[in-house]
Formats: sequence, structure tokens, C-alpha cells
Amino acid sequence: MMFSTRSRLEESRVGWNALPKALRFAIFAIIGFLLILMLTLLGVFNREPMMPAPPQLLTEPFLQLPTVNSVQVVWFTEFAGSQHAVTYGAGLKQTAIASTVKLSRTREDRESHVGAQAETGQYQNIKLRDIWRHEAKVTGLSAGVRVPYRVSSVREDGTTFSSGEYTLASLPESGTPLKILLTSDHQLKPMTAANLQKVVETVGRVDGVFFAGDLINIPDRASEWFDDNRGGAFFPCLQGRAKYEIAKTVYRGGAIAQYAPIFPAIGNHEVMGRYGSGDSLGEEFENSIPRAIAKKLYPEQTETQTEQWLKDRSFNTNTYEEIFTLPETSPGGKTYYAITFGDVRLVVLYVTNMWRSYNLTPDVRGKYQERQQDLDRPEKWGYGQVIFGEIAQGSPQYNWLEAELKSQEFQQAKYKIVMFHHPPHSLGDNIVPAYTDPVQIRDRATDGSLEAVRYEYPRAADYIIRDVVPLLETAGVQLVFYGHSHLWNRFISNNGTHFLETSNVGNTYGAAVGNKRRKVPPGNNKDYVALGNPNGLEPIVPTIAPLRGEDDKPQPYIASNDITVFSIFNTATGTISSYRFDTRFPGSDVVKFDEFAL
Repeated sequence: MMFSTRSRLEESRVGWNALPKALRFAIFAIIGFLLILMLTLLGVFNREPMMPAPPQLLTEPFLQLPTVNSVQVVWFTEFAGSQHAVTYGAGLKQTAIASTVKLSRTREDRESHVGAQAETGQYQNIKLRDIWRHEAKVTGLSAGVRVPYRVSSVREDGTTFSSGEYTLASLPESGTPLKILLTSDHQLKPMTAANLQKVVETVGRVDGVFFAGDLINIPDRASEWFDDNRGGAFFPCLQGRAKYEIAKTVYRGGAIAQYAPIFPAIGNHEVMGRYGSGDSLGEEFENSIPRAIAKKLYPEQTETQTEQWLKDRSFNTNTYEEIFTLPETSPGGKTYYAITFGDVRLVVLYVTNMWRSYNLTPDVRGKYQERQQDLDRPEKWGYGQVIFGEIAQGSPQYNWLEAELKSQEFQQAKYKIVMFHHPPHSLGDNIVPAYTDPVQIRDRATDGSLEAVRYEYPRAADYIIRDVVPLLETAGVQLVFYGHSHLWNRFISNNGTHFLETSNVGNTYGAAVGNKRRKVPPGNNKDYVALGNPNGLEPIVPTIAPLRGEDDKPQPYIASNDITVFSIFNTATGTISSYRFDTRFPGSDVVKFDEFAL
């Protein structure tokens, strides 16, 4: 056996040596290449999972508060760093140094979708997440001239991180033709990235964003703003960095905020409840109570309480106000304001309340009742659908609005637009009950014991319809823009004021028409209207390409979980155009279905 093996080896050696030298070299080269390729593939498929990439900029830059010769540039990082700056102008040779602050309330919890965590993972309890905000004022701008810019931040180890290169502009002058996106209720909903991607694909770069509230779901949950791992966080969607899949198509959102300033209004999802009052951020978000009740619940600290002390024990908009730089032209600071943007005078109101369940089962703390198990514990009550933004006649916000509508800036504006979150006219669910303070009713047994705590909302006391709308119509407001019910519908009053709800960005809760009735308390059809618009105006059928119902009749609304809607205000023509896109058919066209002129 040994002799036979040796003989074969000798024969092989002789045969190999008989081959031409060039051929032997080629064979060695091929074998070497194949060996290297095999080792490389083994490394790719068998190596340990890669470590996460080092932290870079948490957002691309976005624009805030333009003036006649300046604009604010804002971005975020997860490191304090240094040398945060904007370079801008020809060749990016000019520099604006940023100021840096740490956000005070951004946190994560067990319901966060962040990093490798789904809904249970590294954040079992509420935990502060360190995020820094950088803001630089770019000055020396000329009206109508767009300027290139880029931001950069240096991490503690000396590594520099930079954004992409974009363009910015100062406040547009009167007469400048603008395209303004009208949007609301993003809330990380499934179609939001597709919606914003189609905005850019359809109309190109917009010049401003009017955002009628409900930007995310839980305002203190950092990942919902910056990097929710499902791919649809607020800033990625508005900056073309999203990654959300529908019907096997991945949508990236639109590069909008880098080029156009955002003017938001506060919706109910920008308001956190009592600080530190729950085991999750969701529980804390839902735990809002009126400020007057908070004072009664903590009487021992009445003498030392500050404004923030009271907000922490009732409700607050801290994170929203820390993220955005807005005009502070009112007693309400950033919560309501007015600004002239080109030919538009935009008046933004703080008109929203706490959304609670309409369910009437005994274990629900909802719009209309307290939970049975909480009747002897007032500190556990929700106090109904708490109003956050007081707007009744005589309130500070109402008085400010009254003065604003008489101002020279408002009177001289070509287009007068008022934006807030809660609907004055709608086919949606959220217009019921009325926007008024809950009237508490305590039902007692014959022995005096408490049997139920209920809440009623008289429709005649609706502050929006009773106090605000007459004021707006008398002042010549052309458009009232709002959201909240996640659908598209519009209305026109007798004096020509337009009312537009274009909030079906990511999903819908339906329209109260036909067999789809609102869930309302029984026995009170006067205050709780189950079908249609409770405040009288009839919805307008889209003027170009309305959707049709099963009866083949044109529908005066869009309420779909497949079709997403956006609206564009073109100030050159004074027209507002609404578009729809059916996500079930990724290759289909965007359809302009409605248009009207102010």
C-alpha cells in the first residue's frame, strides 16, 4: 500500500513538472484567487453581528423662524460635542456658530421602538435619553436668494460629522410665489413616508410647511421624533431619510424640512400629562388633569408653586417648545403666534384638548365618565376631555386673537389663514363632543354614596363655534385649516370662509356617514350627533376627481387606510390643490382630486 501511494505521488510530481511553466503559474493564481474568495465569503456569512455605527448627526438640519435677512438652522446630536456650526454661502465660506442646549424631557421606555428594541428590551423603565439641540442664526441674507449651507458637529473624540448640503432663504417678501404644504397628524402612521415622498415627486421643493398638530404620538418619547426603528419617525419622514415599507415598496419620505421652514400648531399629541406619574410614557401622556384641579390636589405647596411646578402636575408642552423655534408674539409664547410669510398672514392657535375613550364600560376612564374603581380617589380621575388651549371669549388667547385680527399685518395681508388642531366642521369622530369644558355630574345613591361621576358637553357652549368662528368670519379669514380626525373634507360658510381638514396622511378613523355612526352616549341627540357634521355646514364634493362610493355617487370626503392625501397652497394663483395616492398600487399616478381658490 505504501509503495503504491509513493508511486502515484512520484507520477503526479513528474506530470506536474512536465506542464509548461506559464500554465503552472496560471493554475497557482486561480487556486489562490478561489481560496481568497472562499475565505472572504466565510467571513461575510459567519462573522459576528456588526457593532452599531458610531453616533452621527441625529437629524439633518431644518429651518425655523425666517426674518427679512436671516433664518435659524437647527439640528440634533446624541453627543454634547463642540464646534457646532453652519457653513453657508458661495463655497460655504461663511460660518454661523450654533448655541447648544440639552433637551430636558426626551426619554424612552418599554414601548419605544429604538435601536434593537421592539416593544420590550433595553428600556424596561422610563429612562432619560441624552439629546442635544444645536441652533445657529444665518444672517446677511437677501430676499428671494437661496443660499447653500451645511451643518457640522465635532464629537468629544475629535471626529467631525457633517450634514448634506442644502439651500436656505430668508423670509419671502410680499408678491413672492410660494408653494406651501398643508399637513397634519403624521404620528408615525403607516402612509406618512409615502405621503411626503409623493409631495416632493409631485410638486418639487415646497417653500413652507403649515402643520396643524399631532406631529408624533408621545411627545417626550425621543425615538418618535428621531429614529424609531420601524422607519417612520417625524424628522426622517420630513427629511427624506425614512424607511417604511408598504406593498413591498420602501418609502423614504421627502427632503422638505432642510429647505422649508415648519410652522406647527399644538395638537393633543404634543401635550404630556402629569410628569413622572406613570410606569410608561404612554401612561404619563394620558394622565392630564386641569390646572385648577392640580392646585386643589396639592394645596400644601400652593405658596411655593411656580408655573413649571403647576405644569408638571397637570399637563405640559415642554418637549415641543424645546424642539421648535417659533414666533413668540403672544402671551402664550410658543403655544400660539402669528407670522407674515410672503402674501400670507398665518395665525396659529392653541386649540386642542385631551382625547379620551368614548367607551362607556365601567372600567374605562373616558370622555363621559370616570372608572368605577376610582370613584373614591379623585386624584385618579381624568376629569373628562380636558381643554388644553383656552379659547373662550374673554380668555387671554381670545383677547390676543381679537387684537391680532385688527392688526395692520393681518388687515393688509393678501391671504388670511388661521390654523389650529381641533375641527370646527368635520365628518370625523373627533368633533364630538363639543369643544367646551366638561360639566361634571355626580350621581349618588339614596344614602349619599357616590355611584358614578359623569361628564356632559353642551353643544351650544362649543367655544370654537360659539366664540371663535364668528370672530374669524367677521375679520375676513379666507381659510381655517385644521386636523385631528385623519380624513379629508372641506366646507364653505355662507360668507365664503373655507374650512379644510386634510389630515388623512397616514391612516383614518373614518367618516360618520351612512352606516358608520359615531359612538356617542345614548338619549341625547341634541348634544351628541352621530352622523354628519354636527355644526351644520354640508361637506363640499371634490371639484376634479372625487372618489365614488358603492352607490357610484361622488363622496365629499376621503377616509381610507390605503389612500393618502396632501394639499398644496399656491400663493401665485391663490389656489389650494389636494392630491391623493393609492399605496396599494405603488406604480400608480398621484391624482389631483380637488382645487379651490381663496
